[in-house]
Amino acid sequence: MTLIGKFSLFIASFFIHMESFRVYVRRFFEECVKLGVNSIFLVSIISFFIGAVTAVQTAYNLVSPFIPKTVIGMLVRDMTLLELAPTIMSIVLAGKVGSHIAGELGTMRITEQVDALEVMGVNATSYLVLPKVLAALVTFPALIVLAGFLSMLGGYLAAMLTGIATEADYIQGLRMDFIETNVRFALIKSVVFAFLITSISAFKGYYTKGGALEVGQSSTSAVTNSCIAVLLADYLLAQLLL
Repeated sequence: MTLIGKFSLFIASFFIHMESFRVYVRRFFEECVKLGVNSIFLVSIISFFIGAVTAVQTAYNLVSPFIPKTVIGMLVRDMTLLELAPTIMSIVLAGKVGSHIAGELGTMRITEQVDALEVMGVNATSYLVLPKVLAALVTFPALIVLAGFLSMLGGYLAAMLTGIATEADYIQGLRMDFIETNVRFALIKSVVFAFLITSISAFKGYYTKGGALEVGQSSTSAVTNSCIAVLLADYLLAQLLL
């Protein structure tokens, strides 16, 4: 309970003694580049091959001749929207973005840069952490949309190159019994995961004590706790929204 209370106060401190709007705009776009744009290549590669592997493995398990090939496209679509794009990509981003945030803030803490900001009367949590959270809330959903598209594209190319399904069958499967709510569900999950990953990682890095070894430990702890939080939130959101 003590840790939860400390984390809640950490979140609340974002909105106390805030800087001018212009400062946050500049830092917001800087963080969008660090957290979002710099993650595009990694997300693209992983999501593309996840879609391709899903299509191939689905076709491999279609042992009955009575099951139409359109099932391949439908399963790739549903698995991508419900879990592969929002959840798996968020876990990947927890490793990349979470460790970056924790390492950056931990280094600033042990080198007394955070203390220097506070001495100058700057709310360090608001100045350093709030732009990261806001940038993640914007860029993570965009990355999830990109991951979903590339995953389905990867499944399409895998189906075409291996001959496990025709183009017409795969596209028909993508369109068959489409539930629009799944798209909204994926976007809601991406926003929640973005907040959890950035806030937990920032919390771990901000309160780092010691030296370089402790910075590494904070980064590891940030990734571990972020992944656990993402999985717990994934289960709760599935219960609440589906």
